[in-house]
Amino acid sequence: MKKLVPVFAALSLGAVAAGPAFAVTATKVDTTITQAEVEAAQVAWGEALVQISNDYAEGGIDLARETAEAIIAAAYGYDLGPVLFKPTLTENPQTFRTSAEGALAYFVGHDDAFPNDSGFAIKGWTDVDIENAAIFISGDTAITMGNVHITNADGSVTTVDKTWGFARDAEGALRIVLHHSSLPFTDS
Repeated sequence: MKKLVPVFAALSLGAVAAGPAFAVTATKVDTTITQAEVEAAQVAWGEALVQISNDYAEGGIDLARETAEAIIAAAYGYDLGPVLFKPTLTENPQTFRTSAEGALAYFVGHDDAFPNDSGFAIKGWTDVDIENAAIFISGDTAITMGNVHITNADGSVTTVDKTWGFARDAEGALRIVLHHSSLPFTDS
């Protein structure tokens, strides 16, 4: 059996051929996500949820759907691949929403392909408060976990456990590529 030697292991500094007569400088772009960017993306998500609710109240389902489509296109990474989206109130066989169409149905309902969706984002939400338990950042990805407190028009607060994963797209924007939400466990 012939022993394979990796090409780079076989090179020594003395064996490297001389380069061109001019110097080439590599450009390195820092893509590290900051905590401030993550927190801003979370706040923007909360504001978007309230906006969809407001648009539904003021302009009905067509305006809410238009707003939700724009938000999903801007905030989620469906153009990067499947988003790992498990909404709070979904059930089998449509628990996971790996397509933008599935996310839209969850947020605004009114989609015959998702008959159990009543439109989570059109429930009259007025405020969203995010309470992170932890944020993990590694280069151009970040993961968060904590509680999201969502207030409706009568002042009632719903708390959900939320995990988000963010990645930078080719233009440098932070996009949601993981969104898992569930109701907190209660031992009853």
